[in-house]
Amino acid sequence: MKCPGQDSRYWKPGAIFEEKCPKCGHVVEFFKDDTSRKCEKCAHRFVNPKMDFGCASYCEYADQCLGTLPPELLAQKEDLLKDRVAVEMKRYFKSDFMRIGHATRVARYAERIGKQEGGNLAAILAAAYLHDIGIHEAERKHGSSEAKYQEEEGPPIARSIMTRLGAKEELIEEVCDIIGHHHHPRADETTNFKAVYDSDLIVNLEERQKENLLDEANLSNVIEKSFLTENGRKEAKKVFNIEEAQ
Repeated sequence: MKCPGQDSRYWKPGAIFEEKCPKCGHVVEFFKDDTSRKCEKCAHRFVNPKMDFGCASYCEYADQCLGTLPPELLAQKEDLLKDRVAVEMKRYFKSDFMRIGHATRVARYAERIGKQEGGNLAAILAAAYLHDIGIHEAERKHGSSEAKYQEEEGPPIARSIMTRLGAKEELIEEVCDIIGHHHHPRADETTNFKAVYDSDLIVNLEERQKENLLDEANLSNVIEKSFLTENGRKEAKKVFNIEEAQ
């Protein structure tokens, strides 16, 4: 059985379209289910710009279906996982909109900082969405949401989610490691950890400021001394309207 999205019986207007070759500008005709086409004029093969491979991050038949994809798209499979992780985080927290909102904001900052720092966005965003995933278990088992309990309870839940989504073991290990000490940086941290840590710090500072628990002097001091990346520090200054020192 074909995926309905790729079965021509279900195609709508626009399923056959034209794109200009990025090398020579010659017009190339694409069908919706073409993964790539070769330009008749210059022989350059390029990827179908309108094909959506988001399902590849979780479909059990992805390896069979996408076996003919160009390497550059296969390399994006881990990055596509972030959208499914976000959905699973929301499902797990259910009506706990405070935790959902917190994780979503952390992921938003993490994507910006991660890109600027040159990190692996698949690991950064998965860890950002799941960094507090152990908080409910911490409260249930220990009667506390203290950081050490979150770090203890979070990795097994994150592992279960990512395994179910078909993530590679190497990625799962890194994400679980970040979650398992996300409040406690080690002496020599990875770029991916730093991006998540700084993003979580920004959101925590935002929340403390809303509760009037942080005055401007203390806020400036935290921003100068507590961030692990320069881009995280710059992002925080932008968020809190603090001017860079000349």
